[in-house]
Amino acid sequence: MNIRKWVLHNALQFNGKASAGAVIGKVIQEDAQAKKDMKKLAMQVQGIITEVNRLSVVEQRKELEKLAPELLEEKPKEKQDLKPLPNAEGSIVFRVAPEPSKYLHVGHALVFMIQNLYVKKHNGKLNLRIEDTNPEKSDEEFLNAMKEDLAWLGLTFDKEIVVSDHLEIFYTYSEKLIKTGGAYVCSCSQEDMKTLRMQKRACPCRKNNNMDEWKNMLAGSYKDGERIVRLVGDMESNNGVLRDPVIFRISSAPHYKQGTKYRVWPTYDFENAVADAHWKTTHVIRSKEFELREPLQQIIRERLGLKGPTTLEIGRFRISGAETQGRVIRAMIEKKEVTGWDDPRLVTVQAIRRRGFVKEMIEELALVVGLGKAGGAIDFKTLEGINRKIVDPIAPRYFFVKDPVLVTIDNAPEKTVELDLHPDAKKGGRRMKTTSAFMLDKKDVDRLNAGEEYRLMDCLNFKKDGTKYAFTSEKNSNFTGKQRVHWLPARENAKASVMMPDGSMVYGLVEKGVASLKEGDILQFERFGFCRLDNKKELHFRFTHS
Repeated sequence: MNIRKWVLHNALQFNGKASAGAVIGKVIQEDAQAKKDMKKLAMQVQGIITEVNRLSVVEQRKELEKLAPELLEEKPKEKQDLKPLPNAEGSIVFRVAPEPSKYLHVGHALVFMIQNLYVKKHNGKLNLRIEDTNPEKSDEEFLNAMKEDLAWLGLTFDKEIVVSDHLEIFYTYSEKLIKTGGAYVCSCSQEDMKTLRMQKRACPCRKNNNMDEWKNMLAGSYKDGERIVRLVGDMESNNGVLRDPVIFRISSAPHYKQGTKYRVWPTYDFENAVADAHWKTTHVIRSKEFELREPLQQIIRERLGLKGPTTLEIGRFRISGAETQGRVIRAMIEKKEVTGWDDPRLVTVQAIRRRGFVKEMIEELALVVGLGKAGGAIDFKTLEGINRKIVDPIAPRYFFVKDPVLVTIDNAPEKTVELDLHPDAKKGGRRMKTTSAFMLDKKDVDRLNAGEEYRLMDCLNFKKDGTKYAFTSEKNSNFTGKQRVHWLPARENAKASVMMPDGSMVYGLVEKGVASLKEGDILQFERFGFCRLDNKKELHFRFTHS
């Protein structure tokens, strides 16, 4: 029964930190006799985990290569693929249709990425449709941020449509409905209409001279709220959405793009129903929360003689514990509870991007989610796990010493130490000149015990002797202790800061070699975690994940 190999194997899967539960499972799977004394097994496993977790990932890998090299062999994984797309014969056209009223979050990105993957698979077309028909909320800041996010996600579009540039199209369809008795202009108060809808009784405004009323709306004869256009629906329907819903309203609020040119605006359902047909969208993917609205859009299209797309509903996915509602985030920003839409405590695309998450993580998550209807909460650790798998093989390694403490190691030789930029490359790339003076993390210094030997990673071995520290040897093969710590030369380092996921700041020192990085580069600070360089001049980083 070889427990150590399973501890090493588990540690390498989780950034150098093994956990008892997974290891015990593997040990029992290999040797059922181990179950006879679970208490003893748990103690053995925990003891070895304590030892292994003190090793660097490089040292863990080297030991496992000697102990059980077969566990390092990558097993071929079954490639994730998209579920079949219904009605995919012929050319397909998807549309990404954001409303520029807030910043995109991970949930938006997932739906957009799923559509993009289907377009690529079927050699179809993808249109960008800016749904800016709510003048009170639509904003150029949000529009520009959305375009930046979509570009980062790698989405390219065959056509860009700004809906507010085409309002006359919607007016034409509205007039067609009014002329055929499919819609009417309503002057009822909100309270009166609410009562009628609850009682499932028809509105008396259905009998008005509605074309005249409609023209008066367009001419600016009415104030906000004095008139609205309603679809003649089914007031007895159990689906409240179908009880004479509003399809046009008056708003005199200046529009970010159109100014005061228009005052009559289509609502979401009418705009979607007409736009999908007019620009020949063949497939729509939307979250299940819109399920009750689909019958309304179908009725609108049927009355106008328009062909609708194949609508695919997927479960609404949310990130556990994360706030995504625009109005709530706006309030948080105003109260200075967060620094902005890219605050690390949020899950906007801008926030995760600035933290160091990559677009390939969204793509892989989209493949996992696919067209599933279950929905539910996604643990943020799932995003971290996918991202870690992508960035770990390519992120260069450096040392970051937080809360640095000066430690002088008597008789330590002066030398130039060369460390690997990545454990798999083994090509060096990090040079540091050392003397007897080193900077160590205060937590590591506080844990040093007198008489025990310790190793400065890839540098030298030393012992604590009372309140002093003494050099013992250079070679790793001579090291007899258990704890390896990262370090920096006292003379060669630079001040740096890291913003953590909770918005707090950590301060410390980094290798001068980070000067070769560009803003936006992702790296791993050994024994600390993955980070993204946010500001090169200030050497400010954002923590990505462990």
